[in-house]
Amino acid sequence: MAGVIGTPLDGRKAAAEIRCMDQISPKLLPVRPSIAAIQPNDIGRVAYLALGEPDLLPLWFGETDLKTPDFICDAAKKALDEGYTFYTHARGIAPLRQAIRDFHRRTLNTDIALERITVPGSAMLSVVLALQTVIETGDNVVCVSPVWPNIFQAAEITGAEVKFCRLAEEWTGARWTLDLEKLFATCDARTRAIFIASPGNPTGWMMSPDEQRTILEFCRARGIAIISDEVYGTLVYDGTPHAPSLLQVAEPDDAVFVINSFSKPWAMTGWRIGWLTHPACLSDQMNVLAMANNTGATTFAQWGAVAALSARGDEFRAFLLERCRAGYEMTRRFVESQNRIRWIPPHGAFYGFLHVDGMRDSFNFACNLVRNARVGVAPGSAFAPPHDALTDSYVRICFAQDAERLQTGLERLSAAISSL
Repeated sequence: MAGVIGTPLDGRKAAAEIRCMDQISPKLLPVRPSIAAIQPNDIGRVAYLALGEPDLLPLWFGETDLKTPDFICDAAKKALDEGYTFYTHARGIAPLRQAIRDFHRRTLNTDIALERITVPGSAMLSVVLALQTVIETGDNVVCVSPVWPNIFQAAEITGAEVKFCRLAEEWTGARWTLDLEKLFATCDARTRAIFIASPGNPTGWMMSPDEQRTILEFCRARGIAIISDEVYGTLVYDGTPHAPSLLQVAEPDDAVFVINSFSKPWAMTGWRIGWLTHPACLSDQMNVLAMANNTGATTFAQWGAVAALSARGDEFRAFLLERCRAGYEMTRRFVESQNRIRWIPPHGAFYGFLHVDGMRDSFNFACNLVRNARVGVAPGSAFAPPHDALTDSYVRICFAQDAERLQTGLERLSAAISSL
């Protein structure tokens, strides 16, 4: 869950506010029913129990424990000192959009025109812009799940119905699989977008180029947009510089929206800056949407992002990938030592999505971990629609951590599972 910070007092206050909200009748307020029905997702509900408490090991959020590299911070400080505190172009400063274009050239071997690149603020805001572009109230969005809960909540906020197509576990082959026929059958006459995250959060599943082409052909034929979350694109474990991207197979004016972020590969979660690659014909509309939603990304943060896309930034990404690889190996050894935990090893991202045999209520299990074992995990229930019994047998950990910190967290998790 991005953007959650605070102290122990903050967590207790937030939990109290949630209880108060539950007691307010939406009939007393002029609130849209879909907004009145919104509840904090289960990751946040677990985190609010002990957010910021020093004896708790938090493995629940999608971020490394590394701070943003100094050279990125120094670039933002320099921009502040030089007076870069005014409005900029709503779609992002020119040097940043050019640096993004260069980044795609060297990681994807593809040339993206500058008019297709918009930096509105956070990657989550890029998701919102894509949804606002294609969704009318009453439309539906099909999400490949398990999926980060902010995504389907954002779709609901735009007025869409959300439908889910779940990845299947293939335990014998140790892989997640997407049944394309099932995905296409989930779509109907009201489907306006398919949302896919690859590499996926929480599974680490990665879509193949052939799957991308087949989905693109289906969507072209039916006038359905694709919103592709590729924020973990460079955090892959097969030795390639980037996961397969829809930017490599889509035409410039295909209805494809690719989300990317500085949060994960450059340890910049708190900066709230990412970018959207969109159809070339929508550059004017994206300018208006970026203005209306955020008036553009924070000016000095954009100069930090320019530094992130430099050669030093490439070195840091390589360093972080090795840290993730070490966390992956530690998690793999941990899983192999357990009797009640299984996983399908991720191809990308930095999560262990751990199946706990015999667990049927991941939310309460995660709450008890916080209270009794002092380790924070994300419950599987957060990543799927309610009453998804299969996903409710999972918890997610982030293994992009210091080795000692991760080892201690895993040991606490193991002890708690032994007592189930």
